[in-house]
Amino acid sequence: MSFEGKCGIVTGAGSGIGRATAEKLAKLGAKLLLVDYNAEALQETVELIKPKNRELYGFQANIADVSQVRGYVEKAIQLFGKIDFFHNNAGVLQKPTNLHEIENDEFERVINVNLKGAYYGLKYVLQQMVRQQSGAIVNTSSHAGIRAEPYLGVYAATKHALSGLTVTAACEYGAQGIRVNAVCPGGVKTNMTVGMLDENDKSSYGPMQRAASPNEIADAVTYLLSEEASYINGVLLPVDGGLSS
Repeated sequence: MSFEGKCGIVTGAGSGIGRATAEKLAKLGAKLLLVDYNAEALQETVELIKPKNRELYGFQANIADVSQVRGYVEKAIQLFGKIDFFHNNAGVLQKPTNLHEIENDEFERVINVNLKGAYYGLKYVLQQMVRQQSGAIVNTSSHAGIRAEPYLGVYAATKHALSGLTVTAACEYGAQGIRVNAVCPGGVKTNMTVGMLDENDKSSYGPMQRAASPNEIADAVTYLLSEEASYINGVLLPVDGGLSS
């Protein structure tokens, strides 16, 4: 698998799945624009990868702000002249709460990042890919985007919406040489999930009885973005150890 000559964007690259995906793509020769809200974490990722791939740039952005999303897409086009791939990964978790008890501010926060931010990225990257008549996109949905997730209702709603956007985009743009898929992880050991994964209840992880590492999700993302997956389009791929089975 090679990404030599390929250029793209990874959002949420400051840690977790985004960082792991960026590392793998860089190792395979891709030119990358890495995006994150946390400037310090983003810089850590850039410094981690830069010695292995000099065609690497960071862009601090709040994806809930449409002007900042346009900004990172325009920066990628300015740097590379094209966008071959896009890992639309940035997102947030909600505070575990019953639906009727979710604070309105929390509802807005999760919707703004996980749905609006992901949609804006999809929209503006697709505009460039339509001009090119080529491209590959992988959205980070969740097992909560294909099944129920008690006490994370708003999070699940945003991920169900992102799953819907994924399959719709796959249908609308497949004939233009653009593939759109999503990974749907279960529990993943990242900074975002600290304190939320129950290490004592192995059954909650599904048949494999453990959480995934970010690298295991990144492997699936990298494959779906690659030429080896050239006929895979519109797939919501569970990468959850069988949890959604």
